[in-house]
Amino acid sequence: MNGDEPESRLRLDERVALITGANSPIGAAIARRLAAAGAQVVLGAHRETDRVEPLATDLGAPMLVADLADPSSAERLVDETVEVAGQLDVLVNNAALQTVEPLASTTAEAWDEVLDTNLRAAHLMMRAAFGPLSGNDGGAVVNVASVEAHQPAAGHGHYAVSKAGLVMLTRAAALEYGPAGVRVNSVSPGLIDDGTLAERWPDGVERWLAAAPLRRIGTPGDVADAVIFLASPMARWVTGADLVVDGGILAVPTW
Repeated sequence: MNGDEPESRLRLDERVALITGANSPIGAAIARRLAAAGAQVVLGAHRETDRVEPLATDLGAPMLVADLADPSSAERLVDETVEVAGQLDVLVNNAALQTVEPLASTTAEAWDEVLDTNLRAAHLMMRAAFGPLSGNDGGAVVNVASVEAHQPAAGHGHYAVSKAGLVMLTRAAALEYGPAGVRVNSVSPGLIDDGTLAERWPDGVERWLAAAPLRRIGTPGDVADAVIFLASPMARWVTGADLVVDGGILAVPTW
C-alpha cells in the first residue's frame, strides 16, 4: 500500500489521539475507530467508570481522569497525555452535558454548567493542546457538536447555544490555528442510539424515524466514522468545517 491509496490516507499510524468524554457511547466508539486506524489512543474521562475501564483494557490505552469544569485540568490532561504517549497529534473534544430545562426556568448555575462543559472546556483543551499539536505534521482537532447547533429543540436552549458556540469556536480556531498546520473541524450528530434510546424515549424515536430521510436512528459508529475522516490525512485540506451526521434530518422542511 503506498501513500497515494485512499486506505493509507485514513490511517493514523504513529499518531497519538486524546478523546475527552471517552466514557460515553460516542466517545468509546471514537476511541475504538481511532485505535483501529492505528492511532495510540489516550482516554480522557470525568471519572473512572465501569464503562471506560474495560475500554482502556481492550485498547491498551491510558485512562486519564480530569474534571474539565476546573480550568487547570485541561492543561494537566494535555501534559499527562504528552508524558505518557510522547506527543499529541489529534484532539477530540467529546465531553458534553445535556439537561432538559425550559429557558424561562433555567438558572444561572444550570446555564453555566452546560456552557462550561460543552464550550468553555473545549476552548481550554484547544488552548492547552495548541503547542503539542502545532509541533507535529498535520495536527487535528475534531469537536463533537450537535444538529441542535443548527436547529434548537424545546427545553434544550442552553445545550443548543453551547453547541452553536462550539461550531463557531471551531471556525475561529481553524482561522487562527491554520498557519501552524493545525486543522480544526466539528461533527454535528443527530439522534444517536446508545442501545436503550427506544426504551427511554419511544415517542421521540418514532417521530425521528418518521421524519429522517434515511429512516433510521444514528449509531455511535456513524459519528466515529466522521471523526476518523476529519482527523486523518484524507481530510488534509479540510478545516473550519462542520460535518453534519444526521441521516438527513436538517434537510426536512420545517414549514
